[in-house]
Amino acid sequence: METNNSKKFTQKYLLTAAECNPEREMPLTLVMSRIIEVATLHANAWGVGYSKLIEANQGWVLSRVTVEMTRYPRVNEQYSFTTWIENYNRHFSQRNMEICDKDGVVIGGVRTIWMVINYATREGVDISKLSYISNNISDRKSSVAPQGRLHMVTEATKSTSYTFKYTDCDINRHVNTVKYLELLMNQFPLEKYDKQLVRRLEIAFMHETRCGDTVEVNLNDNDGLDCKLSVDSGRLSHCRARFCFSPR
Repeated sequence: METNNSKKFTQKYLLTAAECNPEREMPLTLVMSRIIEVATLHANAWGVGYSKLIEANQGWVLSRVTVEMTRYPRVNEQYSFTTWIENYNRHFSQRNMEICDKDGVVIGGVRTIWMVINYATREGVDISKLSYISNNISDRKSSVAPQGRLHMVTEATKSTSYTFKYTDCDINRHVNTVKYLELLMNQFPLEKYDKQLVRRLEIAFMHETRCGDTVEVNLNDNDGLDCKLSVDSGRLSHCRARFCFSPR
């Protein structure tokens, strides 16, 4: 681990065989887990991680994530995540990340939007007066293009019903970010991932989903390289996503 300064935080990893996907690479779900982990470690380094916020019955939650990868780390390869805060307002904090190989070559980038919720009301908290954020804004920018507006899929080429279960839920007692991503990724066959790489992922979390909730996972893959998905119940979207693929 390296903490170069309070505004920037770097964490190093080694990709083990047990963590790999069928293509012997870092799975996108592990990328998402690392995003959450590194953000948490940086917040902990400021003294404003879970143990501090829970004193006020509050916690950080992800609102949007955009990932761009030129390639994914391979089995037994070292890699690192570096994170910093670019901006924030009353409602959201924008945290960026850069993914590098062991030689420091950039292989991916991340844009994330976070918010703080009150666990009792399940509503957002005003973060504009949090001094630890305002004191640690970085002038470093992200190479990742901002996320566009994602829409509910209304003309699905495939729809799948799913009921969320105990292991889909996290410490906030709602569906875990990675579990959403697993569900979305499983709408495509293994052969697609063998032939194509997810170059860009956009995902937005719209409404909480709880254990026992049944949803429809709607996919439109008319454009096989630019696929849209939404996790819906009736007219309500819980999660919307866009997967941009490219040939391997």
